[in-house]
Amino acid sequence: MTSSSKIAVRELPLFPLSEVVLFPTKQLPLHIFEFRYRIMMNTILESDRRFGVLMVDPVKGMIANVGCCAEIVHFQRLQDDRMKMITLGQQRFRVLEYVREKPYPVGLVEWIEDHPPTKDLRPLASELSQLLRDVVRLSAKLTEQQIELPEDLPDLPLELSYWVASNLLGVPLEQQALLEMQDTVARLERETEILTSTRNHLAARTVLKDTFNQKL
Repeated sequence: MTSSSKIAVRELPLFPLSEVVLFPTKQLPLHIFEFRYRIMMNTILESDRRFGVLMVDPVKGMIANVGCCAEIVHFQRLQDDRMKMITLGQQRFRVLEYVREKPYPVGLVEWIEDHPPTKDLRPLASELSQLLRDVVRLSAKLTEQQIELPEDLPDLPLELSYWVASNLLGVPLEQQALLEMQDTVARLERETEILTSTRNHLAARTVLKDTFNQKL
């Protein structure tokens, strides 16, 4: 970690995004076009290249209180000072208060981490990995496409829990709940429940498909 990430509390520029939940180690591509966020990114590029991503609930319009710090790892300037950039999720944070709103929001934040585990997490992580393989295998069979897990799938429980959470599509509120958890066991167990339900659903669809094909 950089020296800035070791500070317990710091001011951080904040970037709210509708239905987007960023997790540590996850890449997030962005297209910056709104004027105030162009100002923000230009300012950030002159400092430590870090800002906070917060999910906006599209139904309630509320901005989450827990987010993930993003670091700009690559950027390209376009016309009219617009930018395309690739950012990488770093550590999680909680907003303590908003320092200012203009020209862009800045918050006083504290970094948060999972509590030290009180039991061996490897059995849970192993079960989750097997569920992932089952879901990928069944999805490939149903869609008749080649789907594979990445070769660099994390094997450490904490990193695996982040990877699974970041790849849950279409459920931002569920992702936000997983991001806010500070108990690795609870996050792994919730993800196990989600993937078990998904696997069972896919397995039932596979049986129906096989039965239908046999009758043809």
